[in-house]
Amino acid sequence: MTKNLLRQFDIICFSHLRWDFVYQRPQHLLSRFAKQGRVFFVEEPVYDASSSHYTLKRHPESNVWVFTPHLSNHADVQKGQQSLLAALMKEMEIRQYVCWYYSPMALSYSSWLKPAMIIYDCMDELSAFRYAPHALKQYESMLFDKADIVFTGGHHLYKAKQYLHHNIHPFPSSIDKEHFVQARKKLKQPADQEKIGGPRIGFYGVLDERFNVSLLKGVATLHPEWHFVLVGPIVKIDPQSIPVMKNVHLLGGKCYKELPIYLSGWDVAMMPFALNESTKYISPTKTPEYLAGGKPVVSTSIHDVVTPYGKQGLVHIADTVKEFSAAIKTALKQKNDEQWLKRVDTFLNGNSWDKTFQRMATLINTTLADKTQGLSENKLEAYV
Repeated sequence: MTKNLLRQFDIICFSHLRWDFVYQRPQHLLSRFAKQGRVFFVEEPVYDASSSHYTLKRHPESNVWVFTPHLSNHADVQKGQQSLLAALMKEMEIRQYVCWYYSPMALSYSSWLKPAMIIYDCMDELSAFRYAPHALKQYESMLFDKADIVFTGGHHLYKAKQYLHHNIHPFPSSIDKEHFVQARKKLKQPADQEKIGGPRIGFYGVLDERFNVSLLKGVATLHPEWHFVLVGPIVKIDPQSIPVMKNVHLLGGKCYKELPIYLSGWDVAMMPFALNESTKYISPTKTPEYLAGGKPVVSTSIHDVVTPYGKQGLVHIADTVKEFSAAIKTALKQKNDEQWLKRVDTFLNGNSWDKTFQRMATLINTTLADKTQGLSENKLEAYV
């Protein structure tokens, strides 16, 4: 059995996502790692200060400390972040630590650190996202060179990156099944959804360049009798681009605890993703979550949705307005299909964030043990 060496170290995580934005992969994983030690979640800067400083907030439900740099608009960003990071290390007496990266750009101010090991959880092809920094690919290449272990957010992304590192492993999206299975019950509907007519076809998640607005508009126009519910923040796209229609309902962002409640009130869950560079390697967490909630799902042909969900008949795949509409019609008849639901449950049986965490922790501890042993052997050789 692999020793849990990671318990001896703090984790410093560098993320392009904010802890309190949308609860997803980083939060699921790091909140579990935080049960065995301190996790410092380093966010990107906020430019709202007359002089540089940082805030440090302990998340109430776990041992996660959220570190937010506050800089002025005229600050030297790299120097400012490096200085504040050094201050954090001193204040919290961080001496033995592991660096965990979601954002390769963080290397620009953190490369001076000397961690016991470096982990890169490559959850997306960030360079393909809108407004991605020009230097991102360069820093990711540096991170692949420095990292001791790499994880990818899906199998398609793994295939694209597998030759870039000797110790790389695919970990597609998992679920907190007990949380989302609540949606199979008739839950009291929130005020902003209860008055919306049916049938309801819903989506929750970030509304950004990955969301196919024209597809939604086309289907909503073709079927005014259906009601489309959108739950989530709008990011990097013009809010005015979301169609203003009687049967399209934009409800805004909701907290993670509320998602099963909204999901419970839908007849079909949808994933109308655009097929572009930003969605080429995504592995949507909402796919297994929708299914755990017992909802039929219609998705565009995202690679990690087609395989395995589409090929196993668990999710309907459609790309055009007519195809998507036809798939929704079929899905509306499927919500009481017990045989389909049994196949869903069989598939999801081995899928959980707890198991993903355990597998990751085993790989990390094995890598840490190998690295520690290698360093010890090098020290012995130096005295021969």
